[in-house]
Amino acid sequence: MSRVSDSFPRQYARTQRFTLGVPRDVKVSPDGRRVVFLRSSAGDDPVNALWEFDVEKGEERLVADPRALLGLDDPATGELTDSERARRERMRDGATGITAYATDGECRVAAFALNGELFTAGLVSGTSRRLPVEGPVHDPRPDPTARRVAYVSGATLRVADLDGTSRVIAGNATNENAVSWGGADFIAAEEMHRFRGYWWSPDGEAIAVCRVDDGPVAEWTIADPAEPGRAARTVRYPAAGTDNPSVSLHIVGIDGSRVDVDWDGNAFPYLATVDWSEQGLLISVQSRDQRRTSTMTVNAVTGVVTEVANDADDAWVENVPGAPRLTDEGAVLTASDRDGLRRLYVDGNAITPTDLQVRSVVAATGDEVVYLANALDAPTELQVWSTTRGRLSESAGIHGASVGGPTTVLRSTSLEGPGATHTVMTGGALDGPQLVTHAEVPTIAPSITLLRAGDRELSTAVLLPSGRDPEDDAPLPVLLDPYGGPHAQRVTTSYNSHLSSQWFADQGYAVIVSDGRGTAGRGAAWERSVRHDLSNPPLDDQIDALHACAERFPMLDLDRVAIRGWSFGGFLAALAVLRRPDVFHAAIAGAPVTEWRLYDTHYTERYLGDPTTSEGASTYDANSLLPLAAGLERPLLLIHGLADDNVVAAHTLQMSSALLAAGRPHEVLPLVGVTHMTPQEVVAENLLLHQVDFLARALARDLTGSTQ
Repeated sequence: MSRVSDSFPRQYARTQRFTLGVPRDVKVSPDGRRVVFLRSSAGDDPVNALWEFDVEKGEERLVADPRALLGLDDPATGELTDSERARRERMRDGATGITAYATDGECRVAAFALNGELFTAGLVSGTSRRLPVEGPVHDPRPDPTARRVAYVSGATLRVADLDGTSRVIAGNATNENAVSWGGADFIAAEEMHRFRGYWWSPDGEAIAVCRVDDGPVAEWTIADPAEPGRAARTVRYPAAGTDNPSVSLHIVGIDGSRVDVDWDGNAFPYLATVDWSEQGLLISVQSRDQRRTSTMTVNAVTGVVTEVANDADDAWVENVPGAPRLTDEGAVLTASDRDGLRRLYVDGNAITPTDLQVRSVVAATGDEVVYLANALDAPTELQVWSTTRGRLSESAGIHGASVGGPTTVLRSTSLEGPGATHTVMTGGALDGPQLVTHAEVPTIAPSITLLRAGDRELSTAVLLPSGRDPEDDAPLPVLLDPYGGPHAQRVTTSYNSHLSSQWFADQGYAVIVSDGRGTAGRGAAWERSVRHDLSNPPLDDQIDALHACAERFPMLDLDRVAIRGWSFGGFLAALAVLRRPDVFHAAIAGAPVTEWRLYDTHYTERYLGDPTTSEGASTYDANSLLPLAAGLERPLLLIHGLADDNVVAAHTLQMSSALLAAGRPHEVLPLVGVTHMTPQEVVAENLLLHQVDFLARALARDLTGSTQ
C-alpha cells in the first residue's frame, strides 16, 4: 500500500521507481520444478531476500533472509567492496541485501555475498549458512556439481570447499601491475553487458578465467569536493581513442594447471561472450572498430581455438544478449543483421521469421530456442517467442521470460495497469500461478496516447494532465522527455515506464516522448542511421515529433517548449537549445555527454569512429557541444552527480566553463556523492521538484520576451 500522504516524487523515489517488492533475477531449475528469485518484503523495502517457488505444490518459501543471516535490521550498513560497488553501478542496481546469486547446474545450491562474506543456501532444504572464507567476497558461483564455490576477492580468483577452506587459483593479491583475475572490465560490463569474468567447466574441474590488465588504461580521478579530507578515488577509464585494458582468457584447473586460450587479441581485442556447456567452450570476440566478430570453440586442454562462425558489417556488428551459444546438439546458434533485419541462425541457417526483430535469446534447450523479439510494425512491444511453440506472450506489452525444462516464467507489463506479473507456465499452458509481488500502486496513472508521428512514423507518446479533455484546446506548455540515443527506447507499451512523464504532465504540461532514428526495434538501417552523426538525426526527429503532435493536439503551445533528459537524453536536451533556440525555449540536461572524446571506447567508437584519425577528429568536433557554447540563448540547467564514473562530471564542468567564457548565463546543479544513477531517496525526490521549479521560471521568463 502506498502512503496516502506521499507526493508522487516521494513515492517514486522511496520505491526506487516502483521496482522494490517485485520478483527479479528469476531462474528456473533445469527440471522445471523450482523457480528461484529475489524479492524484498515490501514496495519500499530495498533489502532483497532469496526465495524459491515449488512448481508442483504452487507454494513459495523464503530461503535466505539477509537480515536474519547478518543479525542486522539494515544489511546495507557494511562497506561494499569496490568490485560490488562497480557491479551495482554497471547494472544500475540501487537495491541492497542479496542483489545477485548463482546456482549449481541442477539449481539445488545457491551462493551469494553479503557485506563481503560468502553464504550458501540449499534450495531443496531451504536452509542457508555462512562459509568462513578469506574475503572480501564478490560474485560467488558454485561449480555445476555443487562441490565447491569460486569467488573473486580483490584481484584474485579463489575457490572454496564447502567446509570454508579456500585458496587462490588465479592472480596475485598485491595487484602491483593493475592486473586482476575473474572480474569483468569496465567496457565489458558497461557496454557489452558481460557482467562476469569466470565460467566453470561442466564437470567442476576447471574454470575459464578472464585476466584483465588495466595498466594501459588512463587513470582518472573522482573526488568529493564536499569532503576535502577524503582521499580522491582513482579509476581506470578507457576514453574514446585511448588504450583499452588487455583482456585474455585462461583455463585454470582445480589441480593448479593453466592453459592460455590462443586467439588473435590484436585483431579481436574485445572478448564479448563466453559460454561453457556440456557441448563445449564457446567464445565470441570483436574487433576494435566493431565491424567484425569471430565465434570460436576452445579446446580446453590445449587452448587452441577453431572459428565456427563470423560476422561483418560496414557499420558495426551488434552484440545480442544470449548469443552465440551451442545448442544441445552442438550446433552454433548466432544472431546477425542481414537484409535489414536481425534474425537467429543455427549453423548459418535462419530459424526466425522475416517480420521479427530479434532482441535477445532466452534459452536453447533440445530443439527449441526461446527468444525476445518485436514485430517491425510494433516497436513499442516486446514479445516472447519459441521456435517450436510460436508466440508465448499473448497481450500487447513488454514481456520477458525464464525457462527451465517444461516450465516458463513469463514476466509481463502492459498499459492496462501498473507493475509486472510473473506467471509460472508448465506443460505448454499459457497460464498458471503468479509469483507474489509487493510493489506499491502508483498514486498517479498515465493519461497517454501512443501514435506514429511524422513522415518517419516515430514511436511517440503524448501525455496530458490527468483529467484533461483532449478536445480542450486551452494552451499547454510543452515538455519533450526523450532519451533519444542509440538502441534504447522510452516509448513502450508499459504503464510504469510513463509515470515520471505523467507527473510532469500533471504539473501543467503536455509531455511528448518520442523514439527517433537509432533507437531499437525498427531494423538495422534505422539503428545505423546515426553512424557518425549522433546530433542531427536524433534532434531532427524530436522536432518532427513535436510538430506532428501539435497538428493532432491543438492545445500544444509551441511558444513554450522545453526539453529534459538524462545521459544521452541530457546531451540531446542541451543540443536542442544550443542548435535550435527557435524551437526550444528551455532545457534540463542531466549527466550530459558534452564532449564525446570523454566517453568510453566501445560505445563512442561504434558510432563516431576513431577520434585520433583526421576523419574521426572532424566527426567528434561536429558532435561536441562545447563549440556551441557561445550560441546559448535559452535557459539551460545542467545537473551532474560528482561521483559519476560513467559520464564523469568533467562533461558538465567543461560545458559550464565554455558557457561562462562565452558570457552565457546558465545554471549548474552538482549532486554530491551521486553517481550516474540517483538511488538516494531525498535526492531523487527533490531532483524532480527542482526541475519543475526551473521549468516554471524558464518558460515564464521566455514569455516576457527576454532570454538569458
